[in-house]
Amino acid sequence: MDTGLNNAVVLVTGGAGGIGQAICKKFALEGASVIVHYHNSSEEAISLAEGIGGIAIKADLRNPDEAFVMFDEIVAKYSKIDVCIANAGYYPPDPKPLWEINPERWNNTIASNLSVTYNTSRAFLKNIEITKRGSLVLVGSTAGIHGESGHSDYAAAKGAITSGLLLSLKNDVARIGGVRVNAVAPGWTLTPKKLEQGIDKNTIDIATATMALKKLATPEDIANIVISLSSDLISGHITGQVIEVAGGMEGRLIYS
Repeated sequence: MDTGLNNAVVLVTGGAGGIGQAICKKFALEGASVIVHYHNSSEEAISLAEGIGGIAIKADLRNPDEAFVMFDEIVAKYSKIDVCIANAGYYPPDPKPLWEINPERWNNTIASNLSVTYNTSRAFLKNIEITKRGSLVLVGSTAGIHGESGHSDYAAAKGAITSGLLLSLKNDVARIGGVRVNAVAPGWTLTPKKLEQGIDKNTIDIATATMALKKLATPEDIANIVISLSSDLISGHITGQVIEVAGGMEGRLIYS
């Protein structure tokens, strides 16, 4: 199916991560010019960009000034930007109940997820206000929909992205016209990092306990939905929607 993304200029934030890499590769297969954003993963981002004929660009998106500089560099090179995938985020490795999450971790998690998405969206839409056409896809998480014990900070940030922020943005851009904003909420996904760390059958059984499809997602599953939502030909009348890519997940098991 023709997605109409040939010759589109696409930015994928956090493009060097497991899901980000799959998204970048899918866009490249559609004929898009892909900008692989990274903050710390320079080797992975540069290697990926070279492999797909794109470019890698560094920015700390917690800083709004760096976000605007990044978009200025993209527009200076390509004269436009059509699609932005706000994928960059941070998942704290240690599960802790809320009362054990100190303010430093809380503020860092919010800044590295919600604020990063705000800064990215703001800079992208400032450019789109001029061109009057574009697609923004926010990447949330099922943690923001169903909650996640031990990661209330992450769940709060992702929940804000796929509820209040998303629904407000889709109405804000109505004054521009021709602009769509949607979101993807991945569930348990078998990223290369998870595979390296090892994942046993018991963990998979727990993760899939409330799923209709008894399997974990792959990064390519997420990328396919991102491509669909980015395409005006496929999803031209879809905006303000959250697509869960989680095998029909209905919630999480609660342990006492």
